[in-house]
Amino acid sequence: MYKYNSEEIEKVLIDSGRIENKVRELARQIDSDYADKRLVMVGVLKGSFIFFGDLVRNITIPAEIEFMKVSSYGAGTVSSGNLKISLDIMRDDLSDCDLLIVEDIIDSGRTLSKLASFLKERAGTVRTCTLLDKPERREVDFMPDYCGFVVPDEFVVGYGLDYREKYRTLPDVCVLSPKVYS
Repeated sequence: MYKYNSEEIEKVLIDSGRIENKVRELARQIDSDYADKRLVMVGVLKGSFIFFGDLVRNITIPAEIEFMKVSSYGAGTVSSGNLKISLDIMRDDLSDCDLLIVEDIIDSGRTLSKLASFLKERAGTVRTCTLLDKPERREVDFMPDYCGFVVPDEFVVGYGLDYREKYRTLPDVCVLSPKVYS
């Protein structure tokens, strides 16, 4: 069991065992939905890298892998609403591909909504998968196609999610103490 600093981490919100079970469940659903399609899974860096890796390892159908690096937060805790693409998919033709964007968390929905719209102009189909969803924070009409957990409006870290590049390696999804980011 991982030892958490109680000055920084308020509580474990979702433990690694629950995450592991949910990843397997999502992979089974994706396998079923994409059984006869050309699946290209697009991991959104950096936050989704652990979830993406675990999800890909649980997919049993043929799938191709791509990565994008997009941001709308910078060093802050609130989305700016501006989509910045610093690493794009390197393929020229995605028209015969069925893209599945894999993200760590959706809160305002602006980043993933803009990314999905951007990719829909290039691909056959575009769907989304997120580990965490904070619908209370939604600012645009956007719902992920696949969702691991709906979480309350708290600042979460761990399992790839960070605050100023810290806490990504925590095995669980945890609530960060406001003392850390206030």
